[in-house]
Amino acid sequence: MKLIVGLGNPGAKYARHRHNIGFMALDRIAQDHGFPPWKAKHQGSVSEGRFGTDRAVLLKPETFMNNSGQSVQAAMRFYKLEPADVIVLHDEIDLAPGKVKCKQGGGHAGHNGLRSIHAHIGPDYARVRLGVGHPGHKDRVPGYVLHDFAKADEAWLDDVLRGVSDGAPMLATGDMPKFLNAVAMRVAPPRSGTGQKDPRGAKPPADSTPGRPAQARPPVDPAPSGTDSHAAEAAPQSPLQKLMQKFR
Repeated sequence: MKLIVGLGNPGAKYARHRHNIGFMALDRIAQDHGFPPWKAKHQGSVSEGRFGTDRAVLLKPETFMNNSGQSVQAAMRFYKLEPADVIVLHDEIDLAPGKVKCKQGGGHAGHNGLRSIHAHIGPDYARVRLGVGHPGHKDRVPGYVLHDFAKADEAWLDDVLRGVSDGAPMLATGDMPKFLNAVAMRVAPPRSGTGQKDPRGAKPPADSTPGRPAQARPPVDPAPSGTDSHAAEAAPQSPLQKLMQKFR
């Protein structure tokens, strides 16, 4: 069984903050996979269900971000889990918006939610890093993550959340490569063919030779005098040609 944790801050005023993308991801997973209503347990909101035969517990700590580790530790003790059974979904400013990466163990990189989890259960848990972009200067980071996503972010954000939900069964089995592939299918789906032939695949002109460029067509002789007037208009004579006609 996996404990899948989404990080964020409780309360409606924080709901659309970049810092709450972990909460958003768990809400989408619970909704799409028919998990039961959230219940207040382990200093957080919990929904326990299955992906096929694989059991999983979704946890949104409600201790506020800086104390997320308290809730995670309490849930681990109740379900008798090890750090290796925990997967944490969190915002990542060091990844471009829409980028998703996975990591097993390692440091917390200054993220206050991860810092708290480290302090309570150690570093040996998995993370799903959900890119939200960087404001450009470290002094602007707090205000940036504690601010709603912009309207321009809505399209990629929806794709990421859908992709995470699609890949949630793979999280429950610990198959991170398949999880990332499911996300990629939403964020950057393969292009389908148009059914139109490539113009470069067209047959070469009749007067060309394979492997050589088509030869230029020889110039058309000017229409002789006495021809149809429309044809003459289509191929007007030059002054020199008109002069030569007088001596014929």
